[in-house]
Parts: sequence; C-alpha cells; structure tokens
Amino acid sequence: MVIPTFNEAKNLPHVFALLPGDLHEVIVVDGRSSDGTIEVARSLRPDVVIVRQNRKGKGNAMACGFAAVTGDVVVMLDADGSADPREIPAYVAALVAGADFAKGTRFAAGGGSADITRTRAWGNGWLNRTANALFGTRYTDLCYGYNAFWAHCLPALELDATGPGEDAKLWGDGFEIETLINTRIAKAGLRITEVPSFEHERIHGQSNLNTWRDGLRVLRALAVERVNGKGRHVLVVREAALPLPVVALVAAPCAAAELARTA
Repeated sequence: MVIPTFNEAKNLPHVFALLPGDLHEVIVVDGRSSDGTIEVARSLRPDVVIVRQNRKGKGNAMACGFAAVTGDVVVMLDADGSADPREIPAYVAALVAGADFAKGTRFAAGGGSADITRTRAWGNGWLNRTANALFGTRYTDLCYGYNAFWAHCLPALELDATGPGEDAKLWGDGFEIETLINTRIAKAGLRITEVPSFEHERIHGQSNLNTWRDGLRVLRALAVERVNGKGRHVLVVREAALPLPVVALVAAPCAAAELARTA
C-alpha cells in the first residue's frame, strides 16, 4: 500500500487503525512534513516503510512509492481519512477475478461521497465523457484516486522517480497524476474494472480544491496524454493471478495537501 503524506499526523491514527491486518507492506511517502507525520507513522506501525520524496507534488510521491513496492498488488490510499481502507478486499477481489486495474468510483451503485459538491460532480461528469471519448474507456469517476492494480502494470505508467532535485517538477509530478495513471492504463490495453467506493470527508485539515482551476488541470492532462504516446508501447507481462496476492499499500499526500503546496 502506498500512502502519500504531507502533515497528516492527526489523520494517520484513524487511517492506520482501519488497515487490514495481513498487508505485505505499508509505504508512507512523505513530502517533508513538519508536524511529526513520519514519527507518528512509525509509532503506529513499526514495520512501516518510509520513503521521502525527491521532488515536489503528489505525482512524484506516487512515483517514489511505486518504485519501492515489493508486493504483487499496489493500493493507492490518501492519508486524510477520505478513503476507507476497509474497502481494500473489494479491490483485491476485482483483481483476483481478472482485472489488471481496479478503479474506484463514487458514481456506481454502492458508492457515494460526503465531500463532493454538485458543481464538482457536474464537472467530473464532463471530464469523464471527454476521457472516454479520447481513450475508449467507460470510466464513471475519472477524478478519484482510490485505485488498486497488479504490480505488473507499473511499467505502463512510465513514472520517473529519479532526480533532478527537490525543488524541480516534471510532467506528472502534480495533481494530474490520477488522470495520467487512468489514461496510461487504458492506453496500455489493460483490463479495467470499476469498484464502488464511498468518499468520506477529510478528518483533520482543510481542503484547498478549486473546481475550475483543477478541472482545467485535468483537461490539460487529458490533452497531453492523448498525444504523448506514454503507455502505448510498453510491454506488460502479466503474471499468473495469485489466490492470496501480496498487497503493498502505498500512502501518498492527499489531493488537498498537494494543492495547498502547489497552488
């Protein structure tokens, strides 16, 4: 499991308390928190793997976390308490049933959100339609970052976890990471299954999401990914599905924290 964090010390006790007990690894990718996030993570789970970002942004956090994964299944989980770790078995079940990529959706039967406004839901709907037209997908919730996938999908993402330095940013290092992942998975021809998910309000801290600004960022990401060829020419070698996959949970900075740092 990969969990990106930036000043999420108050939220981690809630998130960690709900994690399944049989996880292979929990990877916390920290963006230079100043509130003791790393210390809290270690106190809650002594076996936690701590990875420090080498650049800025949620996308870079995910790239660094993915590079450290040793398990068969990768789960992306925000650290603000909005995503419920108790849903992880449903994601894993979709993978074991034959999917390469289990995409969370708030807009399917059994899903929902306590944190999305009508305007954001309307904008997400139009972005879904655009993505589906450009990439031949059937997504119902493009802008939701709670996903799980087999580790054999990682090469298709073509993410760069190397340098050039903590103050630099590359394409994909920012909030566009979720759109980038969703589109590159589609371009690689991987099998996608949507999993109903309920989004809760963040527990502590304040969201800095801006409907119009961030919607335009997603729209730009769709345009860039439509023409850049990333993910299209990567050979993905599927491993035989395991009856009991080894799950790696990677924690990364939540979208609100990412926006607060990069807006």
